Amino acid sequence: MTALEIADIIGTISFALSGFLIAVYYRLDIFGVFTSAFLTAFGGGILRDVFAGKTPYIFTSELPLILVVSTVLIAILFKLHKIIDIEKRWAFIVSDAIGLSSFAITGAIIALEKDLNFLGVVVLSFITAVGGGTIRDALINRIPFILVSEFYATIAMIIGTIVYFLDIFELRNIFTLSILFVFGVLIRVLAYYKQWHLPTLSKDN
Repeated sequence: MTALEIADIIGTISFALSGFLIAVYYRLDIFGVFTSAFLTAFGGGILRDVFAGKTPYIFTSELPLILVVSTVLIAILFKLHKIIDIEKRWAFIVSDAIGLSSFAITGAIIALEKDLNFLGVVVLSFITAVGGGTIRDALINRIPFILVSEFYATIAMIIGTIVYFLDIFELRNIFTLSILFVFGVLIRVLAYYKQWHLPTLSKDN
C-alpha cells in the first residue's frame, strides 16, 4: 500500500467522523448525518481529482464508501452522538486534525504526480484538506471553519509546501511523510488549545 493510499484512508475515516459529529451537534436527522459525513470525507478529494484532471477516487473504488458508512455506524454504536458540546471535545478536535493533515498530504502528492508547480501543489493540498468541510459548513448554513478557526487552512498550505520541498530534495518517502503527518496533527491540536489565530481586520484596528 502506497503512502497516498494510506493517507487517503486515514483522512477519509477521520473526516467522516468529523462530519458525523458536526451533524449530531446541529441535530440533523439520519440522512443529514450521512450527508455531512460523506461531504466532509469526499468533498475535498473530489475537488482535488477534478482539478488534477482525473476521475474522482470515490467513483472508481468501493473502499471510500465502505469506510464512511462503517465509521458512522461505529460512531453510533459507541454513542458518540451523545457527546455534549462536541466542537470542544477531543474526539472532534483530533479526528479533524488527523483528516486535515492526511488530506493535505494526499493533495500535495496528487499534484506532484501531475507535475504541477509549487503553487499547484499548495493549492491542491489546501483544496483537498478544507474542501469537504467548507461544503459541509455551507450546506448547514454556518461560517466555513477555514475562515474563523486557528489558522486551520494555513496548516494545510504549510504541509503542501513541505511535501513540495521534500520531493525537490528527493526526501519524499513513507518515513518523512509520517513525520509530517504527525507534525500537522500536533500543530493543529496545539493551535486549538493555545488559541492561535491569524490577525483579523476590524474597524477598531
